[in-house]
Amino acid sequence: MALNPRARVTTAPPRRYRASTMADPRAGYCDVRDRTETLAAPLGPEDQTVQSMPDVSPTKWHRAHVTWFFEEFVLGPNVDGYEPFHPQYGYLFNSYYEAVGPRHPRSARGAVSRPTAADVADYRRAVDQAMVALLADADDTVASLVELGLHHEQQHQELLLMDAKHVLSQSVLDPAYRAFRDATVGVSRPQSWIGHPGGLAEIGATDDEAFTYDNERPLHAVHLQPFELADRTVTCGEWLAFLADGGYERPELWLSDGWAQVCDGTLAAPLYWRAEDDGTWTVFTLGGRQAVDPSEPVCHVSYYEADAYARWADARLPTEAEWEVVAREHLDDAAPPFDLDALHPQTTPNDRTDFFGGVWEWTSSPYTPYPGFAPGPGAIGEYNGKFMVGQQVLRGGCCVTPEGHVRPTYRNFFPPPARWAFTGLRLARDAGSSRRGSP
Repeated sequence: MALNPRARVTTAPPRRYRASTMADPRAGYCDVRDRTETLAAPLGPEDQTVQSMPDVSPTKWHRAHVTWFFEEFVLGPNVDGYEPFHPQYGYLFNSYYEAVGPRHPRSARGAVSRPTAADVADYRRAVDQAMVALLADADDTVASLVELGLHHEQQHQELLLMDAKHVLSQSVLDPAYRAFRDATVGVSRPQSWIGHPGGLAEIGATDDEAFTYDNERPLHAVHLQPFELADRTVTCGEWLAFLADGGYERPELWLSDGWAQVCDGTLAAPLYWRAEDDGTWTVFTLGGRQAVDPSEPVCHVSYYEADAYARWADARLPTEAEWEVVAREHLDDAAPPFDLDALHPQTTPNDRTDFFGGVWEWTSSPYTPYPGFAPGPGAIGEYNGKFMVGQQVLRGGCCVTPEGHVRPTYRNFFPPPARWAFTGLRLARDAGSSRRGSP
């Protein structure tokens, strides 16, 4: 059935985006757009079409969707007489913006062979040409929307790598996305605890900071009981001990929904782990399959698994407020730079904590609005607020997170069963607790 032409929706920028924080919008735009193509380059056209599960999107879809975002929200409302590159691309590449119009079902994105990956490249070039021309003399409204669009594209750069890893993992060939540098097995340092006295604290972002999403605002007060937070994330070696102690066989450790997944065979070890015939464990990475390194942060575990491990370790998961107030005290322990040759969690150096850039850390906090949260007007207001149910907050960033998205206030979110993201955990415990807090 032919679709009716979509009515273009003119959207005012959300209140937060009064002015851009970018020094040079054109240079920033080109840098981010080039990074997306760099990340897609190791993937052939066949790789870029596959959808290995409903939550995964094909690489070419990511490349096209972020392009449609600029076409729909920036070029359409701000370039007189602008005509979309293709009249049906809005239907194919709209993700969830109900106010914009109908869209292709998410679970069927892998069934669309056309446009090809090469066609998507043509689409990107055409939109880039129009965007660069517009940015030659952009006002604050346009620059602020472009800044939002670039941060949105960076989110999809991370999703592109997450999804490509899941796609490649389906092959018995264990193909590498790209070769990693040779790495020696590290030695994990003992876990220590960071104490916090509790009391009144503030979390969240303010309007005068650098770019933040609406779900990070406003700054608000929280009251904390005294607590302690582990100074590093849980390692693969510690997870091996959990496995050896029957962690996946003990119902007393698990939330009900998690135990149901254990019973049906969904959960038996972290995603991408495989027990070998010689009794060792290997893990599939973006660099191919390799031996599990006991010193590395454990990765690709669900909220259910993280919660069960914390219970086994006589500890708990931190709240997002606990995580943020302690992480703010460790801003000098910056995340390692994004490294195309090491897209895998690395052993934590002995000279720093690892609050940023290793694995996304599950918290016990449900993803709900902060007091005073208000989504922006128009379709862009659908960006975060509509997902504030049935999800858990994760903090910290991971090894495939773009540098500009690693900050104390950033609130990532996934449903409890999700584990194809680079997800791990850090332990917490109440101050003065008699619990051991370690296996």
